[in-house]
Amino acid sequence: MAVKSTIKIDQGKIRKLTRASITALEKTAEAVHTEIVQAQVMPRDTGALQNESTFVDYSNSSQGSCSIVSDTPYARRLYFHPEYHFKKDENPNARGEWYEDWLPGGKNADFCAEAFKRLYRRCARL
Repeated sequence: MAVKSTIKIDQGKIRKLTRASITALEKTAEAVHTEIVQAQVMPRDTGALQNESTFVDYSNSSQGSCSIVSDTPYARRLYFHPEYHFKKDENPNARGEWYEDWLPGGKNADFCAEAFKRLYRRCARL
């Protein structure tokens, strides 16, 4: 018995799925950033750290990586020293290590995967 098969790969659809994955990744990073701001866990005095100085860096999104960056000189000090007494006037949940809830083992650890899955399905509609 001889069997013959032909496979045709639709490069256009593969490119569309690749673009959809990059778009979903960027939107997922933005959703995480929004979620963190809405959770009011970042220390806030004037709002500079949370609002103007923290942003999503999309520069490596085509390689599968996005970052949430805080570019103030004091962000590292505040993040890695949860023993500080943070003012709770503006953000009642303010603390150090404010990303921990969204990292593996945190209470919102599945947020990124679920958001990416939902956004990818939306972006990849063929």
